[in-house]
Amino acid sequence: MKLLPVDDARARMLAEVAALPAETVPLPAAVGRVLAEDVRAVRDQPPFAASAMDGWAVRAADTPGDLRIVGESAAGRGFEGEVGPGEAVRIFTGAAVPAGCDAIVIQEDARRDGDVVTVPATPAGRHLRPAGGDFAAGDVLLPRGVAIDAWRLSLAAAAGRADVSVSRRPQVALFSTGEEIVEAPATPGPFQIYDSGSRALEALIAGWGGEVRRAKPVRDDLETTIQALRDAKGDLVVTVGGASVGDHDLVRAAAGALGLDLRVASVNVRPGKPTFFGVLGDGRRLLGLPGNPASALVCAELFLRPLLRAYAGADPTPPTLSARLARPLPANGSREHWMRARLAHADGGVTIEAFPDQDSSLIGVFNASNALLRRPADAPALSAGDVVEALPLARA
Repeated sequence: MKLLPVDDARARMLAEVAALPAETVPLPAAVGRVLAEDVRAVRDQPPFAASAMDGWAVRAADTPGDLRIVGESAAGRGFEGEVGPGEAVRIFTGAAVPAGCDAIVIQEDARRDGDVVTVPATPAGRHLRPAGGDFAAGDVLLPRGVAIDAWRLSLAAAAGRADVSVSRRPQVALFSTGEEIVEAPATPGPFQIYDSGSRALEALIAGWGGEVRRAKPVRDDLETTIQALRDAKGDLVVTVGGASVGDHDLVRAAAGALGLDLRVASVNVRPGKPTFFGVLGDGRRLLGLPGNPASALVCAELFLRPLLRAYAGADPTPPTLSARLARPLPANGSREHWMRARLAHADGGVTIEAFPDQDSSLIGVFNASNALLRRPADAPALSAGDVVEALPLARA
């Protein structure tokens, strides 16, 4: 199987993933989840014409003039009668406009004297919020496939929903491999390093809507790796390390022992060429990520995040944008390069600057990045000001 371009590799992976079954959850628990249904309004919002200001509800035809005060309309407690010629009602912001009235005079423009209020000339419709001005009964307020955030939750609540149907969270089994990996607070040996890649992936998966089942690192032993894969329960198994074809890279061999049907053998990408994807004999999907932290995290953005969005029934397309180079870039090699970079907003536009050292083992460079800059395979040299494609990274 040949070295695949990033887009082709992602397409092959996504072809093996479908939206998970839906479940109904209370609205507050839906934040971060993806809708499996359209949310429709059950009534108009507002359900009545409402005042946008504190003041006086009047008939425009009676203005200017002295009007007799016949009552009051407050939010949640409206005036139930009908206002006739020469009459006015004291009204407050958000309150229902009384029948017969078609304008609001703000309180600063009126003068009250006992039971009479003097108002200036006021056109019909002034300071009124019409019934259904926000949305009407039957409107689709939120389409299926969008993720619920605080603002969309507010809209669903305004529609009268107490719960919504969302896709089940994908369950992701995650573990790293390698004799060189040790987890804090254990003391590493003279030739070991702390496991940082899977720690970061655990957080990313949770932030992208998955339920993480993380196992301890697995040493470089074929039978141990086979058992770890067998025990990794979930919709998707993600391994970190052991993805290449070296003597100590055993994940592919272990997966082969469990009936792996390989769909992506490797990707024409830097960093992350050893990334692979396939279907195990029991139907579980397996994504093998490289062990170097930067490689694993770049490929998580390019492949793992779209897979999780597809499981959730959302658009899996990476949300890239255009930016202008802050500094020149040399010609690129034969592999598509996703460079760790810094996006900035200046002079009404977006600029981006790639970090000079892109070594795949450097975690500090990733910490300073807020975007990945895409360089197509064999791309020519670029000058400052040229437009490139960038993938923003979610940073706090």
